[in-house]
Amino acid sequence: MAIRPILTVPDPVLKQRSKPVEGGVTDVHRALMDDMLETMYDAPGIGLAAIQVGEPLRIIVMDLAREGEEKQPRFFVNPEILWTSDDKKPWEEGCLSVPDIYDEVERPARVRLRYMTYDGKTVEEDAEGLFAVCIQHEMDHLEGVLFIDHLSRLKRESAVRKVKKAERERAL
Repeated sequence: MAIRPILTVPDPVLKQRSKPVEGGVTDVHRALMDDMLETMYDAPGIGLAAIQVGEPLRIIVMDLAREGEEKQPRFFVNPEILWTSDDKKPWEEGCLSVPDIYDEVERPARVRLRYMTYDGKTVEEDAEGLFAVCIQHEMDHLEGVLFIDHLSRLKRESAVRKVKKAERERAL
């Protein structure tokens, strides 16, 4: 396993649509997921899409365990949302690709999804609360959408400026 660099705005790779994993989950995909998980834990974060480490594949890792709880890593290959609730819920979101920026985004409160697991098994599952928010946030990445794209143009541009400034200051 290896910690990979996480791309940050305004890197154009983050705006790419990710390609489906073809032919099932292989050892190459599992090695990528292992790296992604290690990278996410190191950051630290609760979710990471493959595109955030420069791999345009429809793969997500997630762990919603709270601090002090045993780790509960989850893997989602070719996830798709089958249904969303009509009721929406606002949630404060942040993103490893938009470091230190947080804002409220309104998303469907519940979703039903289908995906392949680490072992290639197809699963359908309902999600609500933080799980629903996180899976929708990470699936947006697969479409080249960042959480700041849900904000006003002014807030989005401000967020990108802040990230660029922080990176310039770190480089000094």
